[in-house]
Amino acid sequence: MRMMISFAALFLSVILMQLASGGLGPLDALSGLALDFTTAQIGLLGSAHFFGFFIGCWWAPRLMGGVGHSRAFAAFTAAGTLSLIAHMLVIDPWAWSAMRVAMGLCIAGCYTVLEAWLQAKVTNATRGRAMGVYRLADMGASLVAQMLISVLEPASYVSYNLLAMLCCAALLPITLTRAEQPETPSAPRLRPGLAVACSPLAAAAVVVAAMSSATFRMVGPLYGQQVGLATTQIAWFLAAFVLGGALAQFPVGWLADKYDRRHVLVGLSIAAIVCCAVTAWLGALSAEGVMLTAFFFGLTSFPIYSVAVAHANDFATSDQRVELSAALMFFYALGAIAAPLVASTLIEAFGPSAMFVMIAAGHVALVIYSIARMRVRPIKATRTRYVWSPRTSFLIGRLTKGSRDPE
Repeated sequence: MRMMISFAALFLSVILMQLASGGLGPLDALSGLALDFTTAQIGLLGSAHFFGFFIGCWWAPRLMGGVGHSRAFAAFTAAGTLSLIAHMLVIDPWAWSAMRVAMGLCIAGCYTVLEAWLQAKVTNATRGRAMGVYRLADMGASLVAQMLISVLEPASYVSYNLLAMLCCAALLPITLTRAEQPETPSAPRLRPGLAVACSPLAAAAVVVAAMSSATFRMVGPLYGQQVGLATTQIAWFLAAFVLGGALAQFPVGWLADKYDRRHVLVGLSIAAIVCCAVTAWLGALSAEGVMLTAFFFGLTSFPIYSVAVAHANDFATSDQRVELSAALMFFYALGAIAAPLVASTLIEAFGPSAMFVMIAAGHVALVIYSIARMRVRPIKATRTRYVWSPRTSFLIGRLTKGSRDPE
């Protein structure tokens, strides 16, 4: 309990930041529709967010080393708050894209600071409990954030101002905490080739995971609007995806530790293909049916990133794991930057079902590649433990490193 109290400021900042950033994606999509942005322009906003996120992941450890944890957190939070407030001052898709770059930078920077602080304070004895609460705070806030659009009016200064207030409020727990700032960790080297060397399949799988998650969360509101969902129903549609992904972590983790992880990846991808096919080709589904398929899509696609990371760590040495985590995050960012723009362009050209056709095609490619890799590489005898792997910063590998000791 004392440990949880000491981390309360960090977890509260995570919740507030997740509420602000998680609510922005769907609000921007619906606001863009209200302001007559094209579908492709709305997709560009999602791509811009992940472009800023990647820059933040790379730059945040270096800024933190120069000015300290609290000042770096304040700088990133200010960038996010300004971008939220500026939305209704300049109504232009290209200006909004620049604002989304700033918000992506804010999210990556703030998570880097929070995770560096958390990693410096946990011990091997408290790591499991701390990560459990961290996961609960992050996923719980993400779930609630999807529901915010049911009460936020699109293209309204008040709506963006409320999100800006949440973002700014994330400053308070960090700046008012009496906990001493830890030493600044060194920034991990970005070596994308390390991920390919350890596991080409894992590198491909995180790209597909990014394509699934980033497309659904950034472009999903466009799909919901075009199939006739009301704003409140779109909120439940997005929340069902997040809930499915959260509930899948424990059973998928058990399967990934018990069986060949490549078989688990294939099974998840096949199930995701089925969900995509049902959603794309049965366009007459009721609102409840659409939400149910979204739940199962989250259940099957959301854990792919963590399974891929666990598979890659099976072939890495202990001193490679931090850089491997950063390398896999790099591939995730590449997929997340490209996917929303491509998906929105396809929707504009072929209709809403094209989004799920695109995602299904990515999973088909992953199934084929997984089977090919099984033929050339035997299963690893000694494996690391499956660990839930959030896509938050390049430093997450330090936080989860001690949890991956071989069984």
